[in-house]
Amino acid sequence: MTKHKDLIVWQKADQLALDIYVLTEHFPKKELFGITSQIRRAALSVPTNIVEGYGRKSKPELSRFMDIALGSLAETEYLLEFSKKIGYIKTDTLKIDSLIEEVSKLIWSFKKKL
Repeated sequence: MTKHKDLIVWQKADQLALDIYVLTEHFPKKELFGITSQIRRAALSVPTNIVEGYGRKSKPELSRFMDIALGSLAETEYLLEFSKKIGYIKTDTLKIDSLIEEVSKLIWSFKKKL
């Protein structure tokens, strides 16, 4: 049996969470308990839900947690766009945008195989 760390979908989601943490390091201090916290929690929720679902050892449970991961991924994507609109992100986020799209496709593909 494989471990969650062997799943490409988890590896990519883990990288996304790390990239979001690094990106948000320079958000205004006044947002530490606002958007900074929210986007970090949403991004971290993607790989953690994959881990939790995988740990349940049940296909229906894994599918349910993959749905939750998709919701968190959508939340992350929105918060990233919102952060751009209000000027907290001034750098190119093409790498993160591409990673979000890739993780979404991987989650959907993984769900179909269950």
